[in-house]
Amino acid sequence: MKKQRFDNYDQYNKDTTILDLINWHRERRSKTKDLTQSIPHAKHKAISDVQLNRQELSITWIGHSTFLIQWKGLNILTDPVWAKRMGLQKRLTEPGMAVEQMPEIDVVLISHGHYDHLDFFTLRKLKGDPIYYIPVGLKRAFAKRGYRRVTEANWWDGFTFQDSGLSFHFVPAQHWSRRTPWDTNISHWGGWVIEEEESGETIYFVGDSGYFRGFKEIGERFSIGTVLMPIGAYEPEWFMHHSHINPEDAIQAFLDLNAQEIVPMHYGAFRLADDTGPEALGRFLKEWDRLQLPVEKLRVLALGETVWPDREKQMNTMVEKESVPKS
Repeated sequence: MKKQRFDNYDQYNKDTTILDLINWHRERRSKTKDLTQSIPHAKHKAISDVQLNRQELSITWIGHSTFLIQWKGLNILTDPVWAKRMGLQKRLTEPGMAVEQMPEIDVVLISHGHYDHLDFFTLRKLKGDPIYYIPVGLKRAFAKRGYRRVTEANWWDGFTFQDSGLSFHFVPAQHWSRRTPWDTNISHWGGWVIEEEESGETIYFVGDSGYFRGFKEIGERFSIGTVLMPIGAYEPEWFMHHSHINPEDAIQAFLDLNAQEIVPMHYGAFRLADDTGPEALGRFLKEWDRLQLPVEKLRVLALGETVWPDREKQMNTMVEKESVPKS
């Protein structure tokens, strides 16, 4: 029986030849990169607050594409990867929090099956009995390893988690998938929009994507609040642009989405391409300044840094009240 293979919008698929790979590795050998500079860890980490939190909204960057999102009493992990290696390459930065420090996890969101986004060794270490929301085509890999609380998703599928008031929507991305030489594109890829159903507030985890017209469509379908946007693994761009967005296009995607806030991710942890983490962030910040975009819409997190949006809203409200002149 012929296996289904998935496509991008407009059937825009990456056709990589052996010659392309040879040219890329020849080009890589000609470059000198400073790998001693790395993404910083947060100076003060709210580990105990995060471990005990079951009420407030919080977002903690663990590293690469892994975030702990706490919302409506749920502990949600995106693409959990605590691996110390990716292939032959050592991890460049330690995760912002150890997997042993994680609270019990309720929901895991998987964007696609590449090893830097789906690490079964990590999943074994998670506390709790989470439900896994995964792209269609990956269920067999989970079932083979004994996971039963698994829900597959096609693009635009949405799921409400019990009576939490949160729903999870699988949205398009421009990418591809493979875990072995024989399973290219037999599982899907995408991002996840987490939506509070009562208010319509959202957090959009992009996953892994090149720049494509789908960002505008996602922005039309949802009111995007915070977008967790990849900015790294784009060099050389002639080879990577299909599946990895560069920093400038990441900002354009943010504008296409009409989002309220952007958090850069997918840089600095693994050397998946020729760019370095500091290079990716430097290009991103330079373009942000060039476009004169509002500083309050950009949030660059250190590894292990936690943000508490509800606390910030309360603080801003208090400041506004204090600034009103008394009659």
